Amino acid sequence: MYLEPRPGIAWPSPHLRELRDTVRALLGLDDDTAIVIRQLACGELGYPPLETVVEVLPMDGGIHRWTLRRPADEITEHCLRATLLHRWPI
Repeated sequence: MYLEPRPGIAWPSPHLRELRDTVRALLGLDDDTAIVIRQLACGELGYPPLETVVEVLPMDGGIHRWTLRRPADEITEHCLRATLLHRWPI
């Protein structure tokens, strides 16, 4: 069965899907672990107008959250590796 987005609902961009897959691979996550990547407006003085939040929600509970102070389309695998692995529980 092929799912399509409801009218008016944006489908995730290929880059966001790629970021999600990179997060899954870097952290060694299984398919049951949810990964949410959101690009949000940032109103803090001295920061870029857009930031990207990465959340990992394991089935056993708890939320792991990282904020990258740049738009999602500027985030690379190198950037994710440096940010996520620095504070990832073992």
